[in-house]
Amino acid sequence: IKIIEKATFSISSLLQSIIMPVHNASCWLEECLQAIVHQDFTGSMELSVFDDASTDDSRKVLEGWRERMEDRGISVVISGHSSSQPRGVGFAKNKAVTQSSGRYLCFQDADDIMLPQRVRLQYETSILHPNSLIGCGVQRLPEGSTERYARWINSLTRDQLLTQAYTSHGPTVVMPTWFCSRKLFMKVGLFDEGGKGVPEDLLFFYQFLRQGGSPLRLDQRLLVYRYHEAAATHSVTEETIWKLRVDFLQERVLSQWENFTIWNAGKQGRKLYRSLSLINQKKVKAFCDVDENKIQKRFYTYEESKERPKPTVPVLHYKEATGPFIICVKLDMTGGVLEENLNALQLREGTDYYHFN
Repeated sequence: IKIIEKATFSISSLLQSIIMPVHNASCWLEECLQAIVHQDFTGSMELSVFDDASTDDSRKVLEGWRERMEDRGISVVISGHSSSQPRGVGFAKNKAVTQSSGRYLCFQDADDIMLPQRVRLQYETSILHPNSLIGCGVQRLPEGSTERYARWINSLTRDQLLTQAYTSHGPTVVMPTWFCSRKLFMKVGLFDEGGKGVPEDLLFFYQFLRQGGSPLRLDQRLLVYRYHEAAATHSVTEETIWKLRVDFLQERVLSQWENFTIWNAGKQGRKLYRSLSLINQKKVKAFCDVDENKIQKRFYTYEESKERPKPTVPVLHYKEATGPFIICVKLDMTGGVLEENLNALQLREGTDYYHFN
């Protein structure tokens, strides 16, 4: 009875679980685990790891750190499977969450490194914002890799964490920095377990937003976010992400608009138009652009359409077009020209326009 009471007490009082899926991560684990030991959070903490069929010595490395973790007051839960094939990141994260006990969850990828203040600062913020999925700024490693993406992660305003959820970068609060209460996580639901090629983080993030969740990012760069070719994110195709983004845009934005203009008469703008439902295609009143060659064509004809006559959409100079707009021009690629044009028209992001690229 005493043993059971002690276990029950420790589970109910445990504050923080670090959730870590692992698959063939032995070359990064030493740095990752060292950083966990060096956290300055003084509350109760555990590390919950699920090994998704690693074929290297990841499990050995993990077990080798158990005593050091426990000496630091961090309890360790390690499980996994040794099937011939991994089940995927979503499956491994769900297993790590299910076997954990903390009231708060800090998601950590095995190839990244958390700075000493990460758990403490995100925990303090989560107390103040219980309905928020909380992220943080990142340092990219190697330095300078995916420069535009890293700049986007670190520079989004709080409003843009919502308005830029449709861009190709994925969740505006990036998954390796996520922190939330267990209550919030379970309300949204477990990760999709479709396995390789499924963007489980994006699907979870969209569901979180559907439920009225509020993403939040600490400006401090509390995670060293490693870029390498073996990262799981590379297994997700651009087309998979594209379809999910289009569907979410239609659900959340276009369903509220009577008509709109697509800002980009080029390849990406036309692709978006073709990807829309028939109802939303009919809402497109024009394409607009800055390229005189595109504007001179005056119309875009949807040749692949089964409708007769084939739909035609006017192509206008952006100064002659009227909103609201879906912007299909790549962010941070025009040297500030796009932003200047939007400001000159006195357009407000999230009301008059949304970025899609």
